[in-house]
Amino acid sequence: MQIIDDYAAIDEIVDLWRRCNLLRPWNDPINDIKLARAENGAVLCVLLDEKLVGATMVGHDGHRGAIYYLGVDPEYQKSGIGNALVTACEDWVRARNIPKINLLVRKENQGVMDFYQKLGFEDTNSICLYKNLDPKQAKIEKEQKTNWEK
Repeated sequence: MQIIDDYAAIDEIVDLWRRCNLLRPWNDPINDIKLARAENGAVLCVLLDEKLVGATMVGHDGHRGAIYYLGVDPEYQKSGIGNALVTACEDWVRARNIPKINLLVRKENQGVMDFYQKLGFEDTNSICLYKNLDPKQAKIEKEQKTNWEK
């Protein structure tokens, strides 16, 4: 197993995340990858025999690190790849002297909570709030989320 941060095939990374059911229509994973690679982040990929089997984004804001889009090819889940990706993210954050690391789990993805709790992640008893700063995009996103829930 090899973990790299310069895997060039963005379309393969996005396809992996799609197969892991991580994508939502209101988020642009290609733009997210480009932004992570340009500023305070990386995209870590796991290769087995040159095949992409896991990928995640990691970044930081100077105080907390964050893990995004952690996905393992469904054929390779429960084989240690997810653990290896989390460890790689933690190492990436530690190397930048960032003291904490966070991740978000969508309510509909509660099945992964045991995985993260076994790795030492705890519920912060916080609610995550956000605001889309682009009014036009906010309206589109609201419609997409309404349609997603139906």
